[in-house]
Amino acid sequence: MKPDPIIYETLKKKHQAVRDQLHDNLNLRIHRALSWLHRAEQLYDSENFDESFILYWISFNAIYSAERIYRPGISEKDVFSDFFCTIEKLDKSKEVYNVIWTTFSNSVRTLIKNKHVYQPFWESVYKQNLGWETKFEESKKQFNFAFSRQDTIMILCILFDRLYVLRNQLVHGGATLNGSKNRPQIRDGADIMAFLTPLFIELMIDNPNAEWPRPFYPVTE
Repeated sequence: MKPDPIIYETLKKKHQAVRDQLHDNLNLRIHRALSWLHRAEQLYDSENFDESFILYWISFNAIYSAERIYRPGISEKDVFSDFFCTIEKLDKSKEVYNVIWTTFSNSVRTLIKNKHVYQPFWESVYKQNLGWETKFEESKKQFNFAFSRQDTIMILCILFDRLYVLRNQLVHGGATLNGSKNRPQIRDGADIMAFLTPLFIELMIDNPNAEWPRPFYPVTE
């Protein structure tokens, strides 16, 4: 039996107790993330997994995205990696790794093995890409190696690379609401986001001295 995720009410109370001590950049991120987390949690509890996954992703987006100068070659994967490096430094007791290993090992491994959440597979559908299968196998080996080394950053980067494809399928209308074709990955994705997103938020609240850049669309007059 898996443990319950950290709930909105717990995080809200924790944030209210310390928000006067937090930097404005961090407060704004957490405030926005909690607003989306609350609704995501309600939808998840009622088993609306498509909608809950999208709102969990928006909550996650509120904490990881940052105002930055775009330059050639920068990608969303780079931004993920920067965020996960910070999270890994804050996570002294390896809570993130332990949640993935003890609670979601099977779900995560199933997701990693699913070609339908691997972007090069879809590129092969639209244009000839005979090399995607080799890359797919290399990615799975890389993930297993990261797991064996307890490399939390690499685990999260590969996992969220898959989840990002799932996010794109839903947000860009590439899937049917409650469709039968993608139920396993939607359910696994919602389960994983329901645990990791509030855990990320809690780590940020518990580490007020960490530096966070200004978020996108800061509050203005």
